[in-house]
Amino acid sequence: MSPLTTARGIRTTPEGISWEPGARWVRGRKGDVTVVDSRHPVLVWEPDRPVPLYAFPRADVREDLLRPAQNPPLGKHTGSQIFYDLEVGGETVENAAWVFPADDLAGHIAFAWFLHGETVLDHWYEEEEEIFIHPRDPHKRVDALPSSRHVRVEIEGTVVADTHRPVLLFETGLPVRYYIPREDVRLDLFTPTDHASGCPYKGTATYWSWSGEGDVPPNVVWSYLEPLPAVAAVQGLIAFYNEAVDITVDGERLNRPTTVFTQQLGR
Repeated sequence: MSPLTTARGIRTTPEGISWEPGARWVRGRKGDVTVVDSRHPVLVWEPDRPVPLYAFPRADVREDLLRPAQNPPLGKHTGSQIFYDLEVGGETVENAAWVFPADDLAGHIAFAWFLHGETVLDHWYEEEEEIFIHPRDPHKRVDALPSSRHVRVEIEGTVVADTHRPVLLFETGLPVRYYIPREDVRLDLFTPTDHASGCPYKGTATYWSWSGEGDVPPNVVWSYLEPLPAVAAVQGLIAFYNEAVDITVDGERLNRPTTVFTQQLGR
C-alpha cells in the first residue's frame, strides 16, 4: 500500500517540502463545475511558506479540464516543472495547478487559491463547510476566551480603549489579540476604510484608520462582524494591532511585537 494511505504524520521530502495525508472530504468548484472532489487530500507546506495548501490524487481531479501550461512559471513552487492551465466554461486560468517534483507527491496535483489577486476556484469546501483564503492548518489553534483583565489601548498618548471585559484571542504563532466591546472604544477617533481581509480561522474583517496626528499606519483597527463559529465570542468587538499601538494589560505595558504583520504595517 502507498505510504500516502498508511500511518498519519508529517513527512519531509529532499526538496524541503513537508506533507501529511488529510482526512477531510475536500471539494473545489469553478462556477457550477466541480474540479476537485477528494476524500484523500494531502496537506503540503512549501519551504518558507507559513500556510499549507492541498494536493490531490490525480483520480480525484477533473484532468479533462487541465491543459499543459502555455507560460509555466518555472522555478516556483519548490522547483516544479509541470504546470497546468484550467479551462472551464470558456474561461482559462493560467498556471492554476501543478505537480510537485517530490517523488512522494508525483501522483498528486496541487491548486493555487489565488493568482494575481483573483481566486482560481470560486468555492472550496471541507466536508459541508466552505473555507476561504487557504486550507486550515491542523497544527494551528485559535481560541477566543472572555476575560476580566484590564486592557487599555493608547495611540500617540491618547487612550482610545479601556475595558475590563475583553475577549482574548490566542492564535498559534501570533501575539494575543485583545478584542474590546465597542462601548469601550473611542471609535469617533477613527475613520472606516474600504479595506477588508479574510482569515480561514476567523472570517472577514472590516477596518478603521486613526484620524489623529502621528506616525500611525492605516487600517490599525479591525472587527469581525460575522466571525466563523469557532471564534463567535469576538463578534462585533474591536481589536488593535499590537505592533503599532501601546497596550497595557493589568497595569503592565506590553512590548510591541515583531510579527508577519510588522512589515505590512510599515513598522
